[in-house]
Amino acid sequence: MKRFFIFSGFILCLVSFRQDHQHELWPIPELKLFPSLPDNFKVPTKAQVKLGRFLFYDPILSADSTFSCSSCHQQEYAFADGEMRFSRGISGKLMSRNTPPLFNLIWYPSFFWDGRAESLAEQALHPVRHPDEMNLNWTLAEKKVLRSKRYQELFNEAYGDLPIDSNLICQALAAFQSVLFSQNSKYDKVLRGEAYFSALEYQGFQIANLQSKGDCQQCHSTDANALATNLSFSNNGLNAALHSAAYPDSGKGRSNGLDQSGWFKVPSLRNLLFTAPYMHDGRFKTLEELIDFYSESVQEPYNIDSKMQYAHRGGVHLSSQEKKALLAFLKTLTDSSFIRDTSFANPYN
Repeated sequence: MKRFFIFSGFILCLVSFRQDHQHELWPIPELKLFPSLPDNFKVPTKAQVKLGRFLFYDPILSADSTFSCSSCHQQEYAFADGEMRFSRGISGKLMSRNTPPLFNLIWYPSFFWDGRAESLAEQALHPVRHPDEMNLNWTLAEKKVLRSKRYQELFNEAYGDLPIDSNLICQALAAFQSVLFSQNSKYDKVLRGEAYFSALEYQGFQIANLQSKGDCQQCHSTDANALATNLSFSNNGLNAALHSAAYPDSGKGRSNGLDQSGWFKVPSLRNLLFTAPYMHDGRFKTLEELIDFYSESVQEPYNIDSKMQYAHRGGVHLSSQEKKALLAFLKTLTDSSFIRDTSFANPYN
């Protein structure tokens, strides 16, 4: 009888350990000079992140089980799509916009280049059902996941007895994407006092943050905000439109009663070495082309962002030395450890 009680106690300990492990929160890294974690951000558990990671890399959410989220969002490119100007979905048809990278997402108030999704979970709904991306009806997607013994176990571990439906699947995908923190570039190490800019890099840092020089800081502040984006939208003068119909892509279009045709989400300056080509339409292949645009080729459409204060003269007009310095600084925002982090890698490899 005594042995039975000892054995029973051992089983209870195992059950208790497993339950505690299921509720263990994902460790948030040090985020020097990042904004505070948003009030609406609930740190996911390790089990929820694990589930979301499996779903992210699994083609189960596509019509023919050949296409996953990671098909377009590849870790080696900071979860962008490499040198592809436009990704190809399950239909083989080219998408109309460049695939954005995925990192530091919890601070963004909306998603997609035009901001049409207000949360990471809502964002996950779109590509699965889009006919040219994953082309799977969510009712069928739910059935495919429910048939999987692996996912039954993973969902139980992550969410207990909650019903497995499209909402919970998207919550799991959002949990994984919410912890894709990039915060270990040379720039971050400088902020933490672990490294120093070279003279050229520091010159570039100054150029980026001076209104009289690069004038980058109004949309891509790097002097007091490590996100390197203002999390907003802008018309940065890519096209010289005289009216809304002249834009090849309307972007946010008419939003909140405002004409925001040609306005797109302001991306982060982080990891630019991994995320070429640049802009919502991927028109610039290199960082040099990108810098040249802001220096000499900015257009002045009728509804350009007022923060583009040098649009009237075509750009900020940097010297070749200033361009070289700005390029050197932008490269310090490269976080090589992020693209090698095994916590975010394909679990099926």
